[in-house]
Amino acid sequence: MLGKRLRALRKARGLTQQELGELLGVSASAVGMYEQGRRAPDHRTLAELCRLFQVPADYFLLEEVQPAQAQSPSEGPTELSQLLEGFRRKLMDQEGLMFNGVPLTAEDVRMVMDAVEVGARVAVSRLAGQGKKLP
Repeated sequence: MLGKRLRALRKARGLTQQELGELLGVSASAVGMYEQGRRAPDHRTLAELCRLFQVPADYFLLEEVQPAQAQSPSEGPTELSQLLEGFRRKLMDQEGLMFNGVPLTAEDVRMVMDAVEVGARVAVSRLAGQGKKLP
């Protein structure tokens, strides 16, 4: 999935594998391997891909996310907890999910989501400490 989407975005921008590799700080061969699904980009490279193509990581990692969905603003306020729960469900439903090439079990996904939720709580707590009005 990542490979097909990466190739489509690269071609839509008119970039060669060599040019994209230079932007990412990796070889053209590495870009080719990402596109063929023979290798997964590391976290830094994935983050840079998201920045370059202006898509969330979900676009590369989850089946049902489309580029238009990724770029369209939401309709009104959304609860972070609702987004996290939706993300949790998507991850749990995803078959063959891997992290840096290592397959994840359902328990691994639960642990990752727990860590994400803890991170969100810490961030909200820090915002509250900076004088932001939070419930």
